[in-house]
Amino acid sequence: TAKEFNERLNFDGVVLTKLDGDTRGGAALSIKTVVDKPIKFVSTGEKLEALSPFYPDRMAQRILGMGDVVSLVEKAQKEFDEKEAEKLQKKISSDKFDLEDFLDQIQKIKKMGDFGDLVKMIPGASKAIEDADISDDAFKPIEAIIYSMTPEERRDPSLLNGSRRRRIAKGSGTTVREINDLMKQFEQMKKMMKTMSKMGKMGRALHGLKNLPFGR
Repeated sequence: TAKEFNERLNFDGVVLTKLDGDTRGGAALSIKTVVDKPIKFVSTGEKLEALSPFYPDRMAQRILGMGDVVSLVEKAQKEFDEKEAEKLQKKISSDKFDLEDFLDQIQKIKKMGDFGDLVKMIPGASKAIEDADISDDAFKPIEAIIYSMTPEERRDPSLLNGSRRRRIAKGSGTTVREINDLMKQFEQMKKMMKTMSKMGKMGRALHGLKNLPFGR
């Protein structure tokens, strides 16, 4: 048990691993009571980047389903450079945001940690997605589709006619319908981002969250 382990080794602190929201978050309360040692770090994955300092107030917010916006912003700041964000905003404003940019954003988000854990940091999201299966696996078919395109197709999605989409579906192990759905969602996202940019909201969002438009 944790108590016996503590008595034998007399360790200085605790690292709480495999933190996946409310269920493991509650362990933070019991471990402190049992061994009376401070929690030093928490981890949401197997990679070193998933390890972060433990903040009691942030953990309390997550347990209560209030999210953890501060930690989310800190993770975003590590991956998104302000100059890159400004450059991306210009591409959005001029309607030049393409699938290569889209793929780059997905890869940056994946570096921030497990997607399901990131979503849970948004206030109210834990309750909304409690029955949903959200993970980085959701990105795999999207990445496979985009990687199966030529550089020209990524930069100019209007080239994607029927025969090209059939070729991409075969190469990515997906269906033409999945490609059609992705392109429809991509175009809708582009319009939304461009509208936000015109309204002046995108600049503030990029400044605060270092460009995290995906999935919003």
